[in-house]
Amino acid sequence: MARLLVTTRTGEFREIEGASGMSVMEILRGAGFDELLALCGGCCSCATCHVQAEHVDESGLGAMSSDEDDLLDSSDHRTIRSRLSCQIMFGDHLDGLRVTIAPED
Repeated sequence: MARLLVTTRTGEFREIEGASGMSVMEILRGAGFDELLALCGGCCSCATCHVQAEHVDESGLGAMSSDEDDLLDSSDHRTIRSRLSCQIMFGDHLDGLRVTIAPED
């Protein structure tokens, strides 16, 4: 399994394993990161699964849809690395992906 490197809002760092074919949001929620609310359950209709994602090959994250872009525009904490974790499909190609859970809006 591939590794997902996670920093929480309080700065705690954890390395977890993620299964291919799951979204980063599903992996984070399954690992007990309750601060990632993910209210819409991965439907790309809120922004409560906002993370800052960093990977050696940024193209591996997949293209950002216009819906995701619009939702991230509503965040006061948007950066160039902002993504909705429900929209990042995890797999071996993202081994070592670093995500920081964004501050709550």
